[in-house]
Amino acid sequence: MKVKKEMTIAEVLKVNPEAAKTLMQFGMGCVGCPSAQAETLEEASQVHGISLDELLDALNKDLE
Repeated sequence: MKVKKEMTIAEVLKVNPEAAKTLMQFGMGCVGCPSAQAETLEEASQVHGISLDELLDALNKDLE
């Protein structure tokens, strides 16, 4: 499975709970907050001002 920008943070964590570490490294410390249940990776990257491409690359490397 590949992590995609349309996935919510909750979906990513369900597939790979270890992704929480990567998300926090990108400044997303609130991986357990209510907005993480419905916020997509694309939306979260915009809110946090981070590169979506870099985030997706890192999350997908976690799955290798």
